[in-house]
Amino acid sequence: MTSQANLQSDDLQARKAETRRSAGAIRRQLHERSTGAGAALAAQDLGFLGAPGGRVVSGFYPYKSEIDVLPLMARLSEQGWRTALPVVVADGLPLEFRLWRPGEETVAGVWNIPIPDETSPATDPDVLLVPMLAFDAHGYRLGYGGGFYDRSLERLRATKKVIAVGVAYRGQQRDHVPHDDLDQPLDWVLTEEGLITPRKDSPECA
Repeated sequence: MTSQANLQSDDLQARKAETRRSAGAIRRQLHERSTGAGAALAAQDLGFLGAPGGRVVSGFYPYKSEIDVLPLMARLSEQGWRTALPVVVADGLPLEFRLWRPGEETVAGVWNIPIPDETSPATDPDVLLVPMLAFDAHGYRLGYGGGFYDRSLERLRATKKVIAVGVAYRGQQRDHVPHDDLDQPLDWVLTEEGLITPRKDSPECA
């Protein structure tokens, strides 16, 4: 049984790696052709998030060809949301989240991604804007393989109600994203063309 499980795990990782390569190429093409996607994302109806009420939403600084969520974060901040950014602490650990408002200064974090400095208070967000390479109709996403968001969502969901919103170009959707029980599904996907509600029926893993 152990040998069979290892083979299945190796196969899943191989399929994830291949999907990452193809999805990365597609996202780069979408990014190069896109004009105003960040503004279009920020202009979408955000009523599904509910009222701010002092709640915290974590966004991210766009990395490589990720869709730009900074205009969306600025809108949320103006509407009364407290905003934050994720920080990579170490491999194998969940992310840390630090309060940050759009326009405030940042420092260089892992991979030179801008993050709040160490004086910014840590927080546990109520809403996470989650970057990705691809997503499917069931709300499963494919990231870069570090597992940071899966571990973070698992930790947060064990203690409070958290909304995970994948943000992506509409063209990043695929028929199926390879996944297993460790992959945390998204509650919503927001694109420059509108909101997508994941299907509730449970797909098979892998």
